[in-house]
Amino acid sequence: MRLTTKGRFAVTAMIDLGLRQNSGPVTLAAISQRQQISLSYLEQLFGKLRRHDLVESTRGPGGGYMLARKAGDISVADIILSVDEPIDATQCSGKENCMGEGARCMTHDLWASLNVRMVEFLESVTLQKLVDDQLAKGLQVEEGPSLKRAISAMPVSQTIRVNTPNSVFALGNAFSKS
Repeated sequence: MRLTTKGRFAVTAMIDLGLRQNSGPVTLAAISQRQQISLSYLEQLFGKLRRHDLVESTRGPGGGYMLARKAGDISVADIILSVDEPIDATQCSGKENCMGEGARCMTHDLWASLNVRMVEFLESVTLQKLVDDQLAKGLQVEEGPSLKRAISAMPVSQTIRVNTPNSVFALGNAFSKS
């Protein structure tokens, strides 16, 4: 079995989301910044996670993603399978045609048994356990939005005086006086 970046990134992003779940919706831009995962890639992954009812989205200002279920009710297998990541060590993807024309290879049963064990293991590990492991390692979760905002929290109000005409008529009057 080869776990690709799709599965690894989905699990990583879900841990990030689980760590910040209590602070309200988490933006994909914030996850992208913290985990160094492309924002467009996260959008694709979270679309699949949403379709499998693992996350919920909130639109608009202050929007983002939240877990659709408790972190203890989401397994790593749920996450990996929701992003179309196969958990399969067989050469034939379980179709039992390893040697062609329906013939199985000599090690097919070995790899099929490994598949069962991998799925059992990944189903036994919850997102909550992964979140707890990160907190136990001393990970500090910042409160509030982590992205620097381009817009100032305090509006800048300065009166700007302009000595130029503000219309065609005022421009004509300015030339007629000179």
